[in-house]
Amino acid sequence: MSLRRRITAATTLAVAAVALMVGLVGYLSARSHLIGRTRDQLVSLADTFIANSHGDESLATLGATGTGTGTGTGGGTGGGQGGSQPGTTTSGPSPQQTVTTPRSGQPRDGDEYPSVLPTPPLGGARGTFQIVGANGSVTVLGTSNPVTRLPVPERVLRIARSGRGRYFFSADVKHTHAEILAVGNARNHTAVEVALPLTNIDQELRGLLISYALMVGGGMLLAGLIGTLVARSALGPINRFTDLTEQVTHELDRPRRLEETGATELRRLAISFNQTLDALERSILAQQHLIADASHELRTPMAALRSNIQIFLEAQRLPQEEREELQQAIIAELDELTQLVSDVLDLARGAAPSDHVEQVELDTVVREAIGRTQRRAPELRFETDLQETLIDNAPERVARAVSNVIDNARKWSPPDGVVQVSLRDGVLRVRDHGPGFREVDLPHVFERFYRADEARRMPGSGLGLAIVQQAAGAFGGSARAFNAPDGGAVVEVRFGSRSAPHARQHA
Repeated sequence: MSLRRRITAATTLAVAAVALMVGLVGYLSARSHLIGRTRDQLVSLADTFIANSHGDESLATLGATGTGTGTGTGGGTGGGQGGSQPGTTTSGPSPQQTVTTPRSGQPRDGDEYPSVLPTPPLGGARGTFQIVGANGSVTVLGTSNPVTRLPVPERVLRIARSGRGRYFFSADVKHTHAEILAVGNARNHTAVEVALPLTNIDQELRGLLISYALMVGGGMLLAGLIGTLVARSALGPINRFTDLTEQVTHELDRPRRLEETGATELRRLAISFNQTLDALERSILAQQHLIADASHELRTPMAALRSNIQIFLEAQRLPQEEREELQQAIIAELDELTQLVSDVLDLARGAAPSDHVEQVELDTVVREAIGRTQRRAPELRFETDLQETLIDNAPERVARAVSNVIDNARKWSPPDGVVQVSLRDGVLRVRDHGPGFREVDLPHVFERFYRADEARRMPGSGLGLAIVQQAAGAFGGSARAFNAPDGGAVVEVRFGSRSAPHARQHA
């Protein structure tokens, strides 16, 4: 997926999420507000009903016996044996589920209910009332026909038995969604249930759902359009920057740089790209210089080798002694040429760490290099102070660099001279007692193919210390050269920052 599509998709999803959250919060808030108003109305109706009730003895009898109570024309009352008086409607198979509906307009002598009762189904705004006795008897109040009976959950029965508590719940009463409140009446241990229909509220909530759905859909469409415009505007400079970089990379033979202008992010990107181009240009120049220097250095030994080989082809005319000297010269020149090619290959690898990296016992590598040099120059004396040290590096590269440092000290040491070699805190320090470096040569001793005037008469290619510096820098190390105060040259090498003294366990 392209970055432009990702930005558009992210913008659309973000706006959709916000719209959904706003819609959900708005819907729940509106629903809570509407239901809250209905419940406040239920509380007001229930409190008014209980406050206007009288005839507590009749309500107490209803709660105790579970028999419906009504009033007839003559003011008589139905007894507790399940009989009916004129003006009373009783239903249910047992006294525990008696439903009584007083008729409007009839006198109620000592009646415990309010003087005005609701008439519409579920009572409309005036509510539908129902009395629940402590033993589960139910008395529905109203004049609607058929009688609208409210549900009686177990919790309402517990409120009726205790005469205390308040409980809201929703239910479908004859296909009408209603909010119901049950309130305990402690005077006669009954529960008063009052219900209000939620039809209008449900219609309002459905309208809100449609409105919020349209809002979310429109918001997503608008977000997609805005996301497309934002992506196009934001990626425009990047596209232009990409076109410029492609032009620059296609014309490396004519070095160019990007203008470091514009927004902060683009300016930083241009700076980073220009730095990459600088590094690439330095790498190309270094390769060109290496090839040029190598070809120049190879030309002399190859010419000398060619001349000696031509002479050797006519060696039968030479005395035996001269023939042997010529053979030794050819072998020496071949060795020098082989060493030069090997050094050039090492330098061509660059300063990047080798793929084969492992722990190297640096003190052991130094001892082995000293041993090889001692065999080549038995007249020299080596003074060593080597601390056991482990480093993470390429073994072959480290061994080559250590050999070059010690061999450089051998070349410049006087006959019967002393070479001091120390290894402390991961730093290899090699000192000879020769003439030291000339001040004009010190800044260049680690350059490729650089050779001092005195060194041109000695065998070598001028790559030894350059290889040392490259091996040290492969893991963030360093190499430096200076003259000792009392004479002689000193070369110090640190093979990376992870070099550290380490005491090995011997078996």
